[in-house]
Amino acid sequence: MSDVVVAVDAMGGDKAPQVPVAGAIEAAREGIGIVLVGDAPLLEKTLEQHGDLPSNIEIVHAPDRILSTDDAVKAVRTKPDASMVVACRHVHEGRAGAVISAGHTGGMLAASTLILRRLPGVIRPGLAVPMPSIAGPIVMIDGGANAECKPEYLAQFAVMGRVLGRDILGIHEPTVGILTIGEEAGKGTELVLETYELLQGTPGFIGNIEGRDIPKGKARIIVTDGFTGNVALKLYEGTAAMIFHEIRRGLTSSVRGKVAGALGMPVFKDLRKNIDPEEYGSAYLLGVRGISMIGHGNTGTRGMANGIRRAAQGIREDVTGHIQAGIAASA
Repeated sequence: MSDVVVAVDAMGGDKAPQVPVAGAIEAAREGIGIVLVGDAPLLEKTLEQHGDLPSNIEIVHAPDRILSTDDAVKAVRTKPDASMVVACRHVHEGRAGAVISAGHTGGMLAASTLILRRLPGVIRPGLAVPMPSIAGPIVMIDGGANAECKPEYLAQFAVMGRVLGRDILGIHEPTVGILTIGEEAGKGTELVLETYELLQGTPGFIGNIEGRDIPKGKARIIVTDGFTGNVALKLYEGTAAMIFHEIRRGLTSSVRGKVAGALGMPVFKDLRKNIDPEEYGSAYLLGVRGISMIGHGNTGTRGMANGIRRAAQGIREDVTGHIQAGIAASA
């Protein structure tokens, strides 16, 4: 097996097991060790469709799965043989350094927290979502793991987000901003005001930012509660989809538009790649003992492969160790 091993929940996602398997094969061909967790007979049959396979793919049988209709915490506790649970156990037991799933988001949050457990000193893990901006990649944390937060959570999110931005996204000295309704220090809820006091004077902190500052990349690490972060994230994704829909409509509605589209195709392809969520693969649950990555249910092969690549990079860069050191230093 390779120097880094990623456990893949092969039964998670709208297009499982085809997409998780295809993405895993693509990553395995680059030397990343893969543990495919799921219904072994089904996985073997799916693998057969891909011809010659790299030797660094292992199948681990998990006959059960967590469904989208299941209660997340209850399912993790009552379904020990679910693919998501078994994949997380591989990280907990040291047989893999990272786990990735495009399955039940709540289930993956629960499995990662209950099985991997929090790092020492971490109050609540945060869901860090890489996003595009004019300035380059940015990170929003929390993207939905904690609907209600305390200032101490957001202060730790800033520390963890900076590590992710630096080690994985290559952001030199990431700046940190609090998402709120105005740039002034006194604007926002009690949570924002108290978080501002905690972050003042900490590395990279530039103060408050507004929603319109997100696509500008004014702050490369955006801290907020999970409710606000998830709303902002979904709006961001929906706006990107609308823009591309309108561009496509404009370029196909007339002869002039078709000519412009043909001439500008390389530019449009680069633009689509830059704002495509599959470029980043998955979100990171930061603050647990190991790399835990959560993908969209409709993630495609490219997104799954990129998620596995990012997970492997997280293992190699020792993101978990750096987060632990950062939390200890901030305490």
